[in-house]
Amino acid sequence: MITVIIPTLNAEATLGQTLAALVPAAVDGLIREVIVVDGGSSDRPDQIVNESGANLLRGSAGRGRQLGAGAAQARFPWLLFLHADTTLEPGWEREASLFMQRIDMGERPLAAAAFRFALDDEGARPRLLERLVALRCAALRLPYGDQGLLIPAGLYHEVGGYRPLALMEDVDLAQRLGRRRTVMLRSRAVTSAARFHREGYARRSARNLLCLALYTLRVPTHVISRIYG
Repeated sequence: MITVIIPTLNAEATLGQTLAALVPAAVDGLIREVIVVDGGSSDRPDQIVNESGANLLRGSAGRGRQLGAGAAQARFPWLLFLHADTTLEPGWEREASLFMQRIDMGERPLAAAAFRFALDDEGARPRLLERLVALRCAALRLPYGDQGLLIPAGLYHEVGGYRPLALMEDVDLAQRLGRRRTVMLRSRAVTSAARFHREGYARRSARNLLCLALYTLRVPTHVISRIYG
């Protein structure tokens, strides 16, 4: 029922774990297809993709462009977009299945769902950041791409899908979906904290907020991408 779409760019260190977390849902028949869209990696994702049974597409870098290319090839009625450094926690498929079933049976209107943000790090700083993200999602229904996105293919195409933006493709799509068509699931999407380790939690968080503010002010995404790093 689900096609999973994962954009990659030099993600060899984390891709295997991301794919491994999908195995139980694939065994149960919930996931029928996994498409990895590589944007010109200098590492070698081929072996990991081949061993997992996923399909590999190659294209130019740019997450919005890669996500759109994967969606264009998808063959199943639900799409699950995941970052290559994000791992869904065990049991996510039960909650996702219930959400999908309610929509497929007409018990609720068409909507997309994102997972609860979490970091694979210990200590007070990652927990604080997780709480702040939860507040943002509760108030604005504005999940980022590292929270995944589970969406009916029909709704995805109805709102125009991912646009080939240099950055902020996740916010762009979330805004077009709107609050009423965005549901926050309880299951966690656990993302690598490597970027926060490299730059520091305060600096990385401030940069993310600055990028969001600039996007809100309609600064071109190719300019924001240079700030994002």
